[in-house]
Amino acid sequence: MAEGRARHVAIIMDGNGRWAKKRHLPRVMGHRKGVEAVRALVRSLQSIDLECLTLYAFSSENWKRPEDEVDDLMELMRRFIKSDLPEFIEHNVRLKIIGDWQSLAPDIVEMLEDALRRTENGTRTLAVALNYGAQAEIVAAARAAAAGGEITERSLAQHLYTADLPPLDLLVRTSGEVRLSNFLLWQAAYAEMLFTEVLWPDYTPDHLREALDHFSRRERRFGGR
Repeated sequence: MAEGRARHVAIIMDGNGRWAKKRHLPRVMGHRKGVEAVRALVRSLQSIDLECLTLYAFSSENWKRPEDEVDDLMELMRRFIKSDLPEFIEHNVRLKIIGDWQSLAPDIVEMLEDALRRTENGTRTLAVALNYGAQAEIVAAARAAAAGGEITERSLAQHLYTADLPPLDLLVRTSGEVRLSNFLLWQAAYAEMLFTEVLWPDYTPDHLREALDHFSRRERRFGGR
């Protein structure tokens, strides 16, 4: 299949801790700088020809981290929603949350529900994976498909968190790690992949534009010749 533009890009945002360690700073400073990188990408969506950007913010495995780090991440989430929701609305960005986010703290769930409602008419989508694990997603989708009477690739896909999003075109991971870490395993079946040494806090809209340009030059065959 010929080259083309990407409609849906997902990013595993990795490297906050290493960014902070290199600067002899506490890990929370790396997470705070990472939030700034997210903010810059969201602001760039108006100028980047992209329908959907999906970000891996907090995995179901991240609960294994030290309690104080998890608390810092949750507080950063609260602050981000409060400070950036008006900008989402202004820039016509639709927020979508994937994962078991409704089991987060009640105040966070309430804030997210409000943000989802207030951004539902946006024309570009920012999907954020919170308390997300791809294996659990596939199991839940298979159960839902079975309850409907038939398990096929089509019926299972219809029950994924991403069922209403464009197919995943490109998956990017920052910080030099080369693994998927239980992220969008089903959706990534034929996605192009790009692994970069750039630590997430240093990732800019220009890096995303370079990734999209790289994608546009790839030939996608989907199993054919």
